[in-house]
Amino acid sequence: MQAWREESAVNADRFHIAGRWVEPLGTERIAVYNPADLTVLGHAVMANEADADRAVAAARTAFAKWQGSSREERIALIRRMRAAFEQLAPELERHLVREIGITTMVAQGQTRMTLSHFDGMLEVLPGYAFSQAIGDGVELVREPIGVVAAITSWNAPVSQMLCKAVPAIAAGCAVVIKPSEQAPLCAMLLAEAMARADIPPGLLNILNGRGHDCGRRLAEHPDVDMVSFTGSVAGGGAMAAAAAPTIKRVHQELGGKSPNILLPDADFAEAVPKGVLICMMAAGQACAAPTRMIVPEDRFEHVAALAVAAAQKLAVGPPDQPGIAFGPLANEAQFRRVNAILEKAIADGQPLLAGGPGRPSHLATGYYIAPTIFGPVSPDAGIARDEIFGPVLCILTYRDMDEAIRIANATEYGLSAYIESADPAAARRIAGALRAGYVNINYPPWSAAAPFGGFKRSGNGKQYGVWGFEEFLETKAIVG
Repeated sequence: MQAWREESAVNADRFHIAGRWVEPLGTERIAVYNPADLTVLGHAVMANEADADRAVAAARTAFAKWQGSSREERIALIRRMRAAFEQLAPELERHLVREIGITTMVAQGQTRMTLSHFDGMLEVLPGYAFSQAIGDGVELVREPIGVVAAITSWNAPVSQMLCKAVPAIAAGCAVVIKPSEQAPLCAMLLAEAMARADIPPGLLNILNGRGHDCGRRLAEHPDVDMVSFTGSVAGGGAMAAAAAPTIKRVHQELGGKSPNILLPDADFAEAVPKGVLICMMAAGQACAAPTRMIVPEDRFEHVAALAVAAAQKLAVGPPDQPGIAFGPLANEAQFRRVNAILEKAIADGQPLLAGGPGRPSHLATGYYIAPTIFGPVSPDAGIARDEIFGPVLCILTYRDMDEAIRIANATEYGLSAYIESADPAAARRIAGALRAGYVNINYPPWSAAAPFGGFKRSGNGKQYGVWGFEEFLETKAIVG
């Protein structure tokens, strides 16, 4: 089987549909830039609606066979996919560094997370009860939902593609993946890895394209049974609107504006620098980043000094160099957007403590922004309520815990939250009052078994573990 890189080391000129590398029907060809130095990495062809139709047709044909596959067949396939991915993971990491500007450490973290998606399904599948008796003469059956369109984001492209595709295939579904057009080369490299896994033709199709045509067509397509979308609130709304006439399931993992509440008994010398670092990782381009540090009013000056000192220690520069904390923003549109938000915040009178708009002076080119801190920020300010998706921390203050909780909940988002306290019982009581789907207490290790998903406009449905697996199942009751 000829892979896309055998034609060119950098160009993504083909799609992987029905188990073959096929020539696109779409003709738009875009340049892909390295955000660190603005050199051209290569080019990618964008799919049109006819390409989307072709991929859906392949998936529909594959689903007709795969829905009846045995548990053992699914486990064997997931194992082959995992092995193929692990073999190509180092190359994928190098591409992630060049294409979206994350450091090697973050890229390695993303591939490790991706491996956990395979491992999670290999834990779920062996003992999962697809059929069970729940009462006198009542049988509950869980069946695959059908053809799934997976539309993914650019900030963790490989992990996002497979955190949807792996549980969907494990559930008995067929998948069409449309990654973000901002990370098209990584997507085709992943397609090459999956092509080595002997996947039944049409079960996993990957094509590059834009959201407004290819993505919209997938969402509205009558032969697509479910859309799983990761991206912005606006993008999620557009996909849901396109899907609405066909009454299909729409799973959404959208934006975040995560609060980080430091209780008075927290170890501020440890908690503040850690909060700054986690906020700034991957240049702040993480939906679950703790971007609002909410601290006691009488401790603000202490917190501000600790936060600024921590930010000043973070080296910003080319992500492939040692000692770099974070690299550039992933693309020009994001660079322009974040700079505009910072300029408006300053114009609105929000106190700037560190960083600010514009490229750091020691960097001649690239989409870099210095670690930026504002505080004390008004809870009503735009930067305290809206997702920025850049290396920007807002420090807000509270007088009592009721006010801290009100501030934490005062956004349209509810993806994740963080609490720092020496009293786990007190932290858990506060966690119960937060409108967020994933609450971290004292920065625990990431758990692949914990369901991840948001409240409010951060989306609906869950990813990871058995909860992510069940998103791709329908429930049937057989009575009598």
